Amino acid sequence: MDAPSPSRPTIRRLGRTTVDRIAAGEVVERPANALKELVENALDAGAAHIDVTLEAGGKRLLAVEDDGCGMDAEALALAVERHATSKIDDTHDLTDIRTLGFRGEALPSIGAVARLALTSRVPGSDCAFALTVEGGAVGAVKPAARAAGTRVEVRDLFFATPARLKFLRTDRAETQACVDGVKRLAMAHPGVAFTVRDGARLVFQAARRLETGEAALRARLAAVLGRQFTDNALDIVAERDGVRLGGLAGLPTYHRGNAQKQYLFVNGRPVKDRLLTGAVRAAYQDFLARDRHPVLALFLDLPAGEVDVNVHPAKAEVRFRDAGRVRGLIVSALRHALTAAGHRAADDTADRAVAAFARTPAAGAWGPGHGWPASAAARPSTAQMGAAHAFQAPLPAAGGPGLGEAGAPTPYQPAHDLGGPSWPVGAPGADRGGEAAGAEGLGGAGAYGSLDPGLDAPSARAEAPGADDAALVRHPLGAARAQIHETYIVAQSAEGLVLVDQHAAHERLVYERMKRALAEGGVARQMLLLPEVVELDDGAGVAALVDRAAELAGFGLVVEPFGDGAVVVREVPALLGDTDVAGLVRTLADELVDLDEALALKDRLFHVCATMACHGSVRAGRRLTVAEMNALLREMEATPHSGQCNHGRPTYVSLDLDQIERLFSRR
Repeated sequence: MDAPSPSRPTIRRLGRTTVDRIAAGEVVERPANALKELVENALDAGAAHIDVTLEAGGKRLLAVEDDGCGMDAEALALAVERHATSKIDDTHDLTDIRTLGFRGEALPSIGAVARLALTSRVPGSDCAFALTVEGGAVGAVKPAARAAGTRVEVRDLFFATPARLKFLRTDRAETQACVDGVKRLAMAHPGVAFTVRDGARLVFQAARRLETGEAALRARLAAVLGRQFTDNALDIVAERDGVRLGGLAGLPTYHRGNAQKQYLFVNGRPVKDRLLTGAVRAAYQDFLARDRHPVLALFLDLPAGEVDVNVHPAKAEVRFRDAGRVRGLIVSALRHALTAAGHRAADDTADRAVAAFARTPAAGAWGPGHGWPASAAARPSTAQMGAAHAFQAPLPAAGGPGLGEAGAPTPYQPAHDLGGPSWPVGAPGADRGGEAAGAEGLGGAGAYGSLDPGLDAPSARAEAPGADDAALVRHPLGAARAQIHETYIVAQSAEGLVLVDQHAAHERLVYERMKRALAEGGVARQMLLLPEVVELDDGAGVAALVDRAAELAGFGLVVEPFGDGAVVVREVPALLGDTDVAGLVRTLADELVDLDEALALKDRLFHVCATMACHGSVRAGRRLTVAEMNALLREMEATPHSGQCNHGRPTYVSLDLDQIERLFSRR
């Protein structure tokens, strides 16, 4: 054979060290990836307690210790060889994986780029065994001392490939990524205790849950994600054709600006899958704006043969045998739970309201730190306090004596002298040009003569209780008491106070009515005067549209094949009005090919409904009668999803008496 010319590349077999480091680049991208592999190994070993120690974000030290089944000397030596594993064998079906790990690549990949030390002991054995791997060089197995279980230490990660260190983030960011990875695994395994330490500092701890089933899962999620999440989440339990869905899904009003708080698991494995995230987005589409995302933790369990986990180097993605069934289960389960929630809104809206009041004292408010200097002489005088007391006293009955006459309220008398004059308001010797003069001016017919005459048409008014007031108060949203700024309804409930945004509430009510009308009467079609031919880039889009033609016709879009690479559109949904037919069809074709779902058209219809509902609802600035306000409250109680508007904002805030008393520092 001729010698290769300089311009022709030569194929050569790579050395073992290079191969190992290339493989490590796929499996170990950052410390969090290495930690995930080690914790998964501990879980597969049946550990009940897993302790993690980090230094410098896992770059200097990453240690995982467990009390699992351990390894003997022979197994320890095999564990650091590539593609050596106890979880599958040569006859095992790779589509029937029942463990978190299965490739046998983690330990050799980590050992190729770091200093790796393993110490393990099988329960009941005489001693433990230890092994080290440094930059791919494997040492000898030696006897060691430790309790039953395994300890894996990874030091100086990427010391053998220093160029990789430049692509890592700060120690703090890498630590956070490691902790987040452990938290995800902890959510899926409530029967296992977890601790994570950054040096000597404990940064995460989750006790082993002794409960079983949903109780253990809820308790673990509360420990990991916080009690506020579990208090504002709905239980999700659904099953269809052997596929089971469980977990907690946050109320629409409990949302975030990104999808980082969406935790999805398949057979106990944390995943980030487009199909699952798309199903969640579809379920919440009626309740959240496009830039808001729900908070949830969903656990999907199905037969191992129905899901392929061997499709991603880091096992972060999966592929389902029947993706449509899985997606349909998630969408229907979430929507059913959201519908059953009725008008419920997140509890933290009230907490945020109380916190906002606490952070922002009223201008000129009196109180320690709110306008009272340290000097007692600068505090409000007795006369000023007396004027305030007299002004706030109950008004006399019609025809009775006025303020300052016989039967008037007793002037304010302080329990302790605040440093001002001690005589009663209006007594001889008071400063007639100052504080006491104001008190005297409160009596008589001209007491309110200086007020703004514009208050004859107030933007806030109170409503007198009606005959059925007691019954109305017992309703969840209570009885209307007032309207302020022609925008907000103030209602009294048995538990406290309810503040309703009349426009946001009515917008949701109108939207739900329009959706019901669509469901009952179908989507009205509009025939095109001239059928429109739409050319598509490839035949896959045409095939997808033709295959779903009957379903699309139910939404009002009638399409037929028209030669190669084109369809003809004869009818469109009347609700869409003058729309870009070609753009609509091309977008639908792309989405059908990509996700195999026809919700895009429904999304467009519902978006039109939402826009019409927004413009057709009660506007801010409109005065409502007490009957109208109470009718709005009753319809909110009877309408699903009325706790939030079409954009995910709360339609009402409920404050119980404890929260109101906190506002006034009574608790």
